[in-house]
Amino acid sequence: MTTPVRLSAIDLVTYTPGLAALLVDAVEDGAGVGFLAPLPIDAAAEWWAAQGAEIRSNRVIVWATSDHQGVTGTIQLRFAGMPNSRHRATIAKLLVHRRARGNGLARELLATAEQFAAASGRSLLTLDTQTGSDAERLYKRAGWVESGAIPSYAADPSGVLRSTTIFHKHLG
Repeated sequence: MTTPVRLSAIDLVTYTPGLAALLVDAVEDGAGVGFLAPLPIDAAAEWWAAQGAEIRSNRVIVWATSDHQGVTGTIQLRFAGMPNSRHRATIAKLLVHRRARGNGLARELLATAEQFAAASGRSLLTLDTQTGSDAERLYKRAGWVESGAIPSYAADPSGVLRSTTIFHKHLG
């Protein structure tokens, strides 16, 4: 397992093919991350490339991990933009490639984002995930508090509407 690396907008250019492959892998595996299957690799790459402006403006922080086969994981920290919400941020797109699961990588990525958020003066984090997913269990084990669930909130990759669970975590 490698240490998560914070990506600059320039790094994103190099990492985009691997991040795109990771996103396609997640969608193929049924992850509810905003995309429908099949997700073409060029559409995934285009989505990642579009994140460059958000990274340049420091509205989004992205970390990635990799091994000799390519990108193994990623996570995003998305800062709230309104003046009354500068104390919070949102965790998004925590993805771990199927070949890299089971070794604590998701927890390491999550801890990296949480620590950065705290060091950046954020005291509250939020996220949402598909109800009943492996990710939901991960967040509960990592001390996140379930705020509630919204029925039929988002379609899974096959197009079926699923419930989404909202979580929050106060940082010390």
